[in-house]
Amino acid sequence: MTLTQTQQETHLQQARVSLQQALSWYASFRRHWNYPPNPELQAAVRQDLQALKEALDKVEQNIIKIATFGLVSRGKSAVVNALIGQKLLDTGPLHGVTQWPKSVRWTPPSGKIQIEFIDTPGLDEIQGEARANMAQEIARQADLILFIVAGDITRTEYQALWELRRAQKPLILVFNKIDLYPEKDCETIYKQLQNIAIKSQGKANPLLSTEEIIMVAAEPQPIPIRVEYPNGKVTEEWETPPPDIEQLRQTILNILNQEGKSLLSINALMQAKQAEENIAQKTLEIRQKEAEKIIWQYTKYKALIVGLNPVALFDIIGGAFADLSLIRALAQLYGLPITNHEAGKLWRKILFSSGGLLLTELGSSLILGVGKSASAVSSFLESPAILTTYGTTALMQGGMAGYCAYIIGKAAQEYLEKGCSWGPLGPSTVIKTILDEIDRNTILYRLRQEF
Repeated sequence: MTLTQTQQETHLQQARVSLQQALSWYASFRRHWNYPPNPELQAAVRQDLQALKEALDKVEQNIIKIATFGLVSRGKSAVVNALIGQKLLDTGPLHGVTQWPKSVRWTPPSGKIQIEFIDTPGLDEIQGEARANMAQEIARQADLILFIVAGDITRTEYQALWELRRAQKPLILVFNKIDLYPEKDCETIYKQLQNIAIKSQGKANPLLSTEEIIMVAAEPQPIPIRVEYPNGKVTEEWETPPPDIEQLRQTILNILNQEGKSLLSINALMQAKQAEENIAQKTLEIRQKEAEKIIWQYTKYKALIVGLNPVALFDIIGGAFADLSLIRALAQLYGLPITNHEAGKLWRKILFSSGGLLLTELGSSLILGVGKSASAVSSFLESPAILTTYGTTALMQGGMAGYCAYIIGKAAQEYLEKGCSWGPLGPSTVIKTILDEIDRNTILYRLRQEF
């Protein structure tokens, strides 16, 4: 069973709504509630805001992007030309015909989807950091990756394959020029990958399954053909066979028909999630001093509220209110989307994920609060001297409450650094919703653990 068109359309709509909400929120990024604009911050997040817009455009245009990677002379451009059925990209015997990434659009015969192929230069032509940046950026844009090899797989290719696998995108290993290597089959290539993994990493690393390895001959070499004429003349002519590409084309079309829109939705949301995390991280770094000031301010507020209040129950309520106000104040400072409900969820998450530390502190504070309340009642009914006990207890309880507030403030910073993608329409939530509906037979299912 695969995803129905209705399910895929629903996933696309969920992604669209999530991205529209994110853009709507961050469109007012310059207006940090009561905080003045920060030109440094606005400049730092400009690229990430653009990434959010690109993610929404990706969903709106409904175009699947397929990127080809590989070393020089593996036939990347030839594979794209063969898939499209037209020679739109230059190919040739010289190394490095493709000098920079190029894109071509293709509408399959079904007409239901549009595909944009991104052809990249050979990974061994671009050196060092530039190569890594190019590969990372193209992989980020892609919904599906074709990694082209020919002949024996080298360690350089294995390393590039391993790095691209980390992009968390569906990947197909395309063994090109099979007309020159007829002895190769998927099982042989799979074992070769395993052997390289053992030599490189000391253990077999199943980057791919045999189902994700496809053999093609995108631009077969000419072969001699015997020609006999009616007059008895016999000659030998060279003829170029048609590309052997149908298995790869059908594999791609099957993936896109069965789960293409869901795949598009996931990738756009992953792009948005990363952008939101980047925005949060940069905002935290730039507004660190202001954040520290807020945390210490609410630490003092909570210590005073809990310490001076004579009623134990109100200690807990007042302290919780101070914590929630602290989380909200930090979120407002950072310009990050968070509601009162989400602030409450975050507060509870921090309490229960602290290894019992903060819950113990709360319990101790409650016990001290009961003792403090009893001292307050006794002081007025029996002896004013008991006020000393009240004051000591209040001081201890206030200090403990202040300590909890500081820990909660620092923990909230860490959670906020991951962006606010945990809301009802946040990218992380929508990604999880989509993945929970993915069928076992889809390529997305095999990526669930990585996601």
